[in-house]
Amino acid sequence: MAKYVGAIDQGTTSTRFILFDKDARIVAVDQREHEQINPQAGWVEHDASEIWTRTREVIGGALAKSDAEAGDVEAIGITNQRESTVVWDRETGKPIHNAIVWQDTRTDQLVRELAGDRGVDRLRERVGLPLSTYFSGPKLTWLLENVDGARARAERGELAFGTMDTWVLWNLTGGTRGGVHVTDVTNASRTMLMDLESLDWHEPSLELMGIPRSMLPEIRSSSEVYGEAAGTAVGGRPIAGILGDQQAALFGQTCFERGEAKNTYGTGSFLLLNTGQEIVHSQKLLTTLGYKLGDGEPTYVLEGSIAVTGALIQWLRDRLRLIDSAAEVEDLARTVQDNGGVYFVPAFSGLFAPYWRDDARGVIVGLTAYANQGHIARAALEATAWQSREVVDEANAAADVPFSELKVDGGMTANELLMQFQADVLGVPVVRPAVTETTALGAAFAAGLAVGFWSDRDELRERWSEDKRWEPQMDASKREREYRQWKKAVTRSFDWVEQE
Repeated sequence: MAKYVGAIDQGTTSTRFILFDKDARIVAVDQREHEQINPQAGWVEHDASEIWTRTREVIGGALAKSDAEAGDVEAIGITNQRESTVVWDRETGKPIHNAIVWQDTRTDQLVRELAGDRGVDRLRERVGLPLSTYFSGPKLTWLLENVDGARARAERGELAFGTMDTWVLWNLTGGTRGGVHVTDVTNASRTMLMDLESLDWHEPSLELMGIPRSMLPEIRSSSEVYGEAAGTAVGGRPIAGILGDQQAALFGQTCFERGEAKNTYGTGSFLLLNTGQEIVHSQKLLTTLGYKLGDGEPTYVLEGSIAVTGALIQWLRDRLRLIDSAAEVEDLARTVQDNGGVYFVPAFSGLFAPYWRDDARGVIVGLTAYANQGHIARAALEATAWQSREVVDEANAAADVPFSELKVDGGMTANELLMQFQADVLGVPVVRPAVTETTALGAAFAAGLAVGFWSDRDELRERWSEDKRWEPQMDASKREREYRQWKKAVTRSFDWVEQE
């Protein structure tokens, strides 16, 4: 019987389970969405119990769609939406509150209080991140301060904290009956609570945010056997890989060498540049863990996190109703030759890299009576490429390893107009892999390495193959002229929200 590696891909809008064969080809996949909960403006929550239910369902669903039985699955990897924060009761296994999602901005005032006179970078040298609503630490503080009795229960050791990888792993390995309470270095590095050098929890961060260490999971590598699955269709199989979704995509794209980079186009977009064993600091990008394989040395990355890219296309569909499906945006954009002078800065909840402005809000500029739906659609697509150009420029400047090409993945890579424009504004080739589910593939790779399903990173490189390449075609002077216009448009989004 053929052997497989499975990957749980717990994302922002859905959970999937994918089976990969030895050649890294997809054998079966099952996917289930979960509810997006918005109690008030700027608040985004998920029901963590619903997510665990969906996880069990997709594991069973994918196995049912294939000829595989549990014993045919050599190992399972987990990849997840990062920063989203859940706290649960160790005895009952029940969350004390909905999970607070990475996009949530309720901690804006708390972040300003934590920054104090020392500013948002007070922890950055040790943890690689600025104080921001984006990361898990302030979300955890908010839960401790706003859920009745939470802080006292946490201090008594009754509560556990985790990002979604930890929540899924704990439940998958038995939950209240001996569940493993572990995270990996990549997810821990997104909490604002981990020291980049020691790879342990950073006591000054815990003290600043008032977080009891007893709540926190053990930090482990990204590729090792953490425990065995229990109570699901893959009972008894080893759980052997964990990577936050963007690091998983980097790993799935086999960007193993310093200077290699990938950009993932999803709800937001995320550029990761491998900086090897060097911790490279940047005031405009995030310094974070790329991966750590077993007892090996950690690999670090610079990350350019963009809050809104694919979500902008969803907004055109669901709010403006310019299109009926996301795929239609390309056809609408092709009805015009260019953007007609229109630029769209989608700062719906502020701007992430390279600006880190929570006072920014979305703007459409350059409108004239000539502008139509096609120009709006084209400007929305171009916004993704321009935002990516900004973080590429910052990564090049910080790490001094200029890109020769950019590997891309995620749902928006199906949009060929966008991919060509991305190559045009970067001035380097853009390369799409044959298997675009690189997030799940990266988690599978990490798990497979841990159990010997694949021998080493060289074998993983052999499993990666190119699907399509876009070469830059835009004249350099035009590219830089339009880039200046984009930069001007971005400044128009600043200072919109007045601080109380």
